[in-house]
Amino acid sequence: MTERFALPPSLAETRNYVDGAFVATGRTFDNVSPLTGRVLARVHEADAALVDRAVAAARRALDEGPWGRSTVAERAAALHRVADVIERRFDDFLAAEIADTGRPLAQARQLDVYRGVANLRSFADLGKTAHGDFFETHLADGSQLINYTTRKPLGVVASISPWNLPILSLTWKAAPALICGNALVCKPSEETPSSATLIAEAFDEAGVPPGVFNVVHGFGPGSAGEALTTHPGIDAVTFTGESRTGAAIMRAVADGVKEVSFELGGKNAAIVFADCDFDAAVEGVIRSSFTNTGQVCLCSERVYVERPIFERFVAALKARTEALKIGWPDEPDVDLGSLISREHREKVLSYYQLAVEEGATVVTGGGVPHFGDERDGGAFVQPTLWTGLADNARCLNEEVFGPVCHLAPFDSEDEAIRRANASDYGLAASVWTTNLSRAHRVGPRLHVGIVWVNTWFSRDLRTPFGGVKLSGIGREGGRWSLDFYSETSNICIKV
Repeated sequence: MTERFALPPSLAETRNYVDGAFVATGRTFDNVSPLTGRVLARVHEADAALVDRAVAAARRALDEGPWGRSTVAERAAALHRVADVIERRFDDFLAAEIADTGRPLAQARQLDVYRGVANLRSFADLGKTAHGDFFETHLADGSQLINYTTRKPLGVVASISPWNLPILSLTWKAAPALICGNALVCKPSEETPSSATLIAEAFDEAGVPPGVFNVVHGFGPGSAGEALTTHPGIDAVTFTGESRTGAAIMRAVADGVKEVSFELGGKNAAIVFADCDFDAAVEGVIRSSFTNTGQVCLCSERVYVERPIFERFVAALKARTEALKIGWPDEPDVDLGSLISREHREKVLSYYQLAVEEGATVVTGGGVPHFGDERDGGAFVQPTLWTGLADNARCLNEEVFGPVCHLAPFDSEDEAIRRANASDYGLAASVWTTNLSRAHRVGPRLHVGIVWVNTWFSRDLRTPFGGVKLSGIGREGGRWSLDFYSETSNICIKV
């Protein structure tokens, strides 16, 4: 039977992209549909030798090719050409995102491909308007100094991106790295190799010089990921993924004291005060808990609700959760697709079981939907609500990364802040209140990289993004991305 959501024909054999050429290898692995469990494509795995070729090609692009001598305006024009190709091939990218991830078509259309294009264009334009600093200094002997700053590329950057938002995450790293003049070797997740390969096709069609943008496919330890992060020719590593993997990469690059930027896991809290816009808060928590079937590092897995509205809020959230539609990505009004894989589903289901063992009350969900068709071979789960867990329960302290949240009552503002901060993670939080003073009090006291008030997952690409504690190192977005992907030098001239 033909797969309902097929990949573009060029991806049937999903190849690496190294030094301006698409490269097959002698070893492949399967790209499996999370919707049905069927094989979508064969992916050619890069070995250490091919990774070495990619790093060498990136270095030549900087040292010998035109990219190393390019101006910001020329690099910006190249990124805009790539964005134009992606926009023209929008349907191909849409098909790849859906086939690889199983997410609803509406989300992939409105968020993923659109944000990929926006990342490329936004950083291209930001690079053209970035400026350095200038200082005049008058010394005691009457002489004068002029100091000004310049940005220089780091060199060859390794970019390792996750499976949950493939095109968004890859372009979020690639665009600022390239506008700063670096060359890039990207390793997408082995779960979602298709978008990265299509992006390589876009770079190829846009005429970006060979070696500037490279894609190597594979796994982590013993495969392309390890070969890339331990390669002596890599000058910096940017990574989005699990905290344990980030720690392993830090150890790998420590001896070389290489630059790193990590966006890692999250166990994010939402705080719902009794003075909130009730309906807006319910819809906001539904969105922040279940978008992309809970597979967003920013999702709310812990929800604290002020006691006077707790029972009402739980009942309303239960009704909304049970009204969510799970199904094929292109079904009308579908809300949830599949998880990324059956392996990940086993992890999520193990937490569903653990929560019950730890004393949770399952408000709704907690199992696997049954369809009576090919979807039963996929990786679907039910969206799930819990109450009743103690604050030290594993399910309240470990990232599930699935469509789940736990609701607990609180009695004071200080208590809500204390419990929200009682986590090893610190990526994001959301606050729901109509009290402006409270919003300004609570926001700065939350130990996270970003706080949303009466919204969630809204971004201005010029603002800093990143986490604290186990949620990451560094900030990206706007000038913070330019700061990471470039070396700032001071030029001091005596007049």
